[in-house]
Amino acid sequence: MSTIERRLAPYADRETLVYGAALLNAELLLVLAYLALVGPQVTRPLFYVYPFVWINASVYALWRVDLPSAPLRRKAVAGAVALAYLGVLAYVGGLFGFGAGGAATGLRLEATALPPGWSPALIYAGTSLQFALLPFKVIGYLGLAYLLYATLLDAAAGLVGGALGLFSCVSCTLPVIAGVLSGFVGGAGAVAAAAYGQSYALSTVVFVVTVALLLWRPTVADLRGLAARVDRRG
Repeated sequence: MSTIERRLAPYADRETLVYGAALLNAELLLVLAYLALVGPQVTRPLFYVYPFVWINASVYALWRVDLPSAPLRRKAVAGAVALAYLGVLAYVGGLFGFGAGGAATGLRLEATALPPGWSPALIYAGTSLQFALLPFKVIGYLGLAYLLYATLLDAAAGLVGGALGLFSCVSCTLPVIAGVLSGFVGGAGAVAAAAYGQSYALSTVVFVVTVALLLWRPTVADLRGLAARVDRRG
């Protein structure tokens, strides 16, 4: 059995299904409660779905990922890379920025202006710093950083081998693309407008694919082997 076949082995045991069903039910009840209490005009139903796709994909991946054993030095290097990567994702994904570009409004908590998953959002607009901490993006980017940390620990033995292996790992390069493509939310002062005015379909698809690749970690050689088997069967 190839590496990719082992990594794509079934991941849905009974315990996972039970907890997954409970999580989905809780999220559905949360959305229904929001609709009943706030009574918003629902013009874009998928905006109620996107955040939970991010959250659920992240929770599932963190539930399933195993941290390989590694020397302390490699753990330190992998941790530093993962933290830097988290910072890049947070910046290009619109979680924080520099310069409000308008009046400083200070710190506020948005609890009902946005649907569950988008809120409760902690928003700050200052003269030199701004941030908009949307729950699903915070969870999603933390999940990607942790998965990248696990991927780096799982690289070839030795720091040199691990660095070279990083460039042959499909799942190690796509997350950067995912962070850029998913950076549709702009400044904190326009979070609500950006949330409803921009399309998150593409970024959600890329995010889920990225999580899957970081969880199963196929290499270029794996994908070539899979393509060759498909060609032979075709």
